[in-house]
Amino acid sequence: MSLNDKFKFSERNTTLNTEIIAGITTFVTMSYIVIVNPSVLSKAGMDFNGVFIATILAAMIGTLIMGLVANYPIAIAPGLGLNAYFAFVIVLGMGIPWQSALGSVFISSIIFLLLSLTSFRQALIAAIPRSLKAGISGGIGLFIAFIGMQNAHLVAPSPATIITLGNFAEPVAYMTILGLIVTIILLVNNVPAAIFLGMLITAIISFLLGYVNMPASIFSLPTGFESTFMQLDIAGAFTPNLFAIIFTFFLVTLFDTTGTMIGIAEQAGLIKNDRFPNVRSALLADAFASTFGSLLGTSPTSAYIESGAGVAAGGRTGFTSVVVAVLFFFMLFLAPIAQVLAAVPAITSPALIVVGFLMMGSLNQVDWNNIEESLPAFFVLFWMPLSYSITNGVGAGLILYPLIKIFRGKIRDVHPLLYVFMVLFIIQFIMMNH
Repeated sequence: MSLNDKFKFSERNTTLNTEIIAGITTFVTMSYIVIVNPSVLSKAGMDFNGVFIATILAAMIGTLIMGLVANYPIAIAPGLGLNAYFAFVIVLGMGIPWQSALGSVFISSIIFLLLSLTSFRQALIAAIPRSLKAGISGGIGLFIAFIGMQNAHLVAPSPATIITLGNFAEPVAYMTILGLIVTIILLVNNVPAAIFLGMLITAIISFLLGYVNMPASIFSLPTGFESTFMQLDIAGAFTPNLFAIIFTFFLVTLFDTTGTMIGIAEQAGLIKNDRFPNVRSALLADAFASTFGSLLGTSPTSAYIESGAGVAAGGRTGFTSVVVAVLFFFMLFLAPIAQVLAAVPAITSPALIVVGFLMMGSLNQVDWNNIEESLPAFFVLFWMPLSYSITNGVGAGLILYPLIKIFRGKIRDVHPLLYVFMVLFIIQFIMMNH
């Protein structure tokens, strides 16, 4: 079978050269994750090199399945937001060992995998109102940006006001501001790979100013994989917080991945008459990637919105994803340079802040003039960064939304699944405070 027959180049009005260029474009725009993800998870006590390899392998597995089986130009890799929840909420906040946290990722991924074989995943997406979906995405964006600002010392603890502005005279702070300005300039001028280029330019400036030391070698064979591979503790995942952890992983991955897939497929013109062809294979690609990722040693994966850059460059088939996966493979041999860049918060923090901003774009889907819809979304948005927990924000929204509808006499306007979630989260909040 030729590549044209396998990937349907002619049917989708594309060519091999176009697909290669699209794959390179997508890879460059999302390649920051191989630096940012190990940087975030290493704060939870995980080995940088182990997570670096796990990040790349999970991205390769998910993206290859997406390309070869589902035939979509959509890339998959460990998700920002989910890694922050893993490191800062589960491990550092709840005090759960990272091995047990990986166990909870595995359990949630298996559930995700099984449900992807049924129609429940689509039913749940339909059950959650658009305003709450938008609030969850926006809240995670705020949370990620907040973490980026903390890492960069742009905000600092205060005994009087809890939090205040940081000391901008610190090198990490003013270099982050510089990196942020560079990235924003690239972003507003629609420069492809603005985030990656912003990190690169900031790294070069930091090196010239003496804040970054070049590694002894740029290339090396992958090492340290044994520190995270098969280190998950499934038994240790069974804690009183297990339901909330698994549910949050599941819910965030569900909306993030499915929403991104639909958006990219629409952009590529692959959805016909509101039908998403081969959707089950696309959903399974992410579920398999998350499952393997937990075994390899990384937080859950997600479809990447940066895939839209490749689609804009002409990508229409899974061969775009195959190119992305191949390029990820070559990154395995660049661990020394990745580790140096990740060790400087001024290089990684602007990426967290800008991605956080981009995730808030979904808030335009909230009808802010309708208090029944907007108030639960506000509480989700408000509670995530201030309580330092995605779970708390999701729980607040899924409790408040049904309650408002009950008191408005609109009980039948709410999907029965939401009432189940409301009760479960009420129980969870009660258990957390006893």
